[in-house]
Amino acid sequence: MHALNLCIDLGNTFGKAGFFRQNHLVEYHEQLSEKDLLDLIRVKQPQQVIISSVRKHLGELIDQIKQYTEVMVLDSELPVPFNNHYDTPKTLGTDRIAGVIGARVLYPNQSCLVIDAGTCITYDFIDNQDNYYGGSISLGLQMRFKALNHFTQQLPLITPASETPDLIGNNTQNAILSGVINGVVAEINGIMNDYREKFGNFAPILCGGDAAFFESKIKESIFVASNLILIGLNRILIYNVEKTIKS
Repeated sequence: MHALNLCIDLGNTFGKAGFFRQNHLVEYHEQLSEKDLLDLIRVKQPQQVIISSVRKHLGELIDQIKQYTEVMVLDSELPVPFNNHYDTPKTLGTDRIAGVIGARVLYPNQSCLVIDAGTCITYDFIDNQDNYYGGSISLGLQMRFKALNHFTQQLPLITPASETPDLIGNNTQNAILSGVINGVVAEINGIMNDYREKFGNFAPILCGGDAAFFESKIKESIFVASNLILIGLNRILIYNVEKTIKS
């Protein structure tokens, strides 16, 4: 049986974790604290661990994980299986790196546009020759609602419903819903269309916490991959293990 690897996507508060055997996700966990992660590692004893994190200080957690197994941290110095043409690689989010690599795992012979609808909405394009140049970053759904409330005197903070709002809002709440939700949908559709005009055919992939919310609202068929970051992390882990073996 192949070794058990653990991939961790660590957010500001909680983390997601996926256990893989080779390329197969065999177990998934979410809403994990650092204690939860350490308990999982202690019980499951994976052979290798890889972490992608938005947190700046991981030293203590890494030291604790090393008591149980080997661990690598995804950063700008870790080798990755694509050609990175980003002008400032040290500022490139590790979730964006893992996302485009996850896309190439799912679509190995196609160019891919990864749309990560989370706190921010990021767009990242990788061509079928594994060339990555960058993408774009815009405000996420909740951030837009909060900004309207925070930077105005009278606009309320709105919680969106699942259905697509009417184009014409007949009161302030509905006007905000229309502006934010229809605005994000128009943005996604427009950017996808711009990429098609520039690059031709590609596989569009949607991930992130709001992926399910937008899936049915986008004009063209789009593949939703909720575990895309973990899939990418697993590929990076395997890539580095293989490089170590060959050297």
